[in-house]
Amino acid sequence: MTIEALPEATHASFSDFPVSGATRKAISEQGWDVPTEIQNLTIPALLDGEDVVGLAQTGSGKTAAFLIPLVEAMERNARGIQALIITPTRELASQAADELKSLSRHEPVKPVVLCGGTSIKPQINALRGRATKVAVGTPGRILDHLQRGTLQLGSVKYLVLDEADRMLDMGFAPDVGRILSHTPDARQTALFSATMPKEIKGIVNRHMRSPRWVAVETSAPTVDTVEQVYYRVDGKEKTTALKTLIDAEEKPLVIVFRRTKRGAKNLHRQLERQGYKAGLLHGGKTQSQRTKALESFNMGRTRILVATNVAARGLDIPNVSHVINYDLPEDVDTYVHRIGRTARAGKHGVAVSLIGEAEVREFRQITKRLPVEVRESRLPKSA
Repeated sequence: MTIEALPEATHASFSDFPVSGATRKAISEQGWDVPTEIQNLTIPALLDGEDVVGLAQTGSGKTAAFLIPLVEAMERNARGIQALIITPTRELASQAADELKSLSRHEPVKPVVLCGGTSIKPQINALRGRATKVAVGTPGRILDHLQRGTLQLGSVKYLVLDEADRMLDMGFAPDVGRILSHTPDARQTALFSATMPKEIKGIVNRHMRSPRWVAVETSAPTVDTVEQVYYRVDGKEKTTALKTLIDAEEKPLVIVFRRTKRGAKNLHRQLERQGYKAGLLHGGKTQSQRTKALESFNMGRTRILVATNVAARGLDIPNVSHVINYDLPEDVDTYVHRIGRTARAGKHGVAVSLIGEAEVREFRQITKRLPVEVRESRLPKSA
């Protein structure tokens, strides 16, 4: 199957899209004027009722690309769940639900978030209510509700698979297949993914109807907008180097990436003991703990967020000034996703990598695949 980009789009403004006045007003209140490329190419097709496969990286605006047509497709007076959005993580589910509320504020579409880590009872109560039209969640909890009989998908007419390749990496492919078997064949489906491995092509072939394929290259521009530097640092001195970098900046908002949950916890503990206010985010946290850490960081109450790769995709915090790779990322895709957490919405951002002697060769393998040079720098002198 060949993936082709659509012809050049003609929509210079969101006002060019054939959407309701209520949706147009909500889009304007979001402060959006010119659609991104993925929005320009997919929104018209989805508004026309087509199935769409979109290849786009995080940060390309794909969430609005599938939510705007969803808002338009909803029948406010109909009963049952009309739309289902499946995401790989709780953070992505929560963000999609929040953005849906904003885009439908003038003609409300009430979503329910179905994720683990929180009590299932409020979710069951929401699913029983007539007002709930959209379910947004992770495969495990969605399947749990299906098995309990608390979620019925027979009325779904709009389905979204977000970050499909990541769901595959996390082992959710069988769960996704089981969930889709509970939905009507006549539904409209949108699938978004950063890459297109053969397993996802199989999902497309089995579960989608002659989809429109859209490919948007965004990884290189994302890299281009970030100032990238690295420091050669002895492994035992990385924490000292990290503190030196943080102390050299005035009120930075920093995400520090570690490879493992244990490493993130240890670094967080060290920083807290030495007087730094820091948050902690990893896959072992409950949803309420993650939400609290993200809110504190987003509001600037804590200016350092120590995180594993769970924060590399799906977070949209516009004011992150620095991303610091305390541990080297596993591959170039992870590197790009990590540094894409800064320089959001046209702002300046800096990506720093702390490279031990044993990591030099691996780091060079990553950087040689990037479209820009990552320059070596010297650490600022401690005060």
